[in-house]
Amino acid sequence: MPGPIVEAGDDLVLRTVEREDAEFVQRLFADPWARVGFQEHGHKNHAEVEELLEGDLEERDTAAYLACVDDDDAPWGHPEEDETTPVAFVAVTHVDRDRPGVNHWVAPAFRGEGYGVEALSLAVDTVFRTYDPNTIGVEVVAGDEATREHVEAVGFVEEGRNREVLFVEGEYRDVYQYGLLHEEWEGR
Repeated sequence: MPGPIVEAGDDLVLRTVEREDAEFVQRLFADPWARVGFQEHGHKNHAEVEELLEGDLEERDTAAYLACVDDDDAPWGHPEEDETTPVAFVAVTHVDRDRPGVNHWVAPAFRGEGYGVEALSLAVDTVFRTYDPNTIGVEVVAGDEATREHVEAVGFVEEGRNREVLFVEGEYRDVYQYGLLHEEWEGR
């Protein structure tokens, strides 16, 4: 189950990712669009996801969160399984650099509820406040309109495009780079 609350929003809280969350996180690796966003080319089994959580996501330069819908009486610390529902996963890599990169994934059962935008907003706010980078970047694969809508709703601006660099769903696709400056976020 997710760990303590890092950030609280209107409908969601960001909680730390714990090793026990491997089953939830594993679902994103079955989604071909999500895998690409997280720069993974294939699915992962449970053991591989546990290894990812214990290795890559516990490194100093990565901040990972589960966006959860909490019951009214859920504790700020470690909730019980019936007190919170993970709906999205957010990972921010290279938080110790000038331009961290953020990726997010909303579980299919919770898409269309506005959770993607709120989860991304909470993560951006946390990263700017905690690590103080000048800018945050996001990559969006051509054809992934949901992610494009999320990043634009949060305030990211398209900055460039790499043509036909990722193979997704049987074809090479462009990848668009988006950025959000700290001063733009503060000025919202």
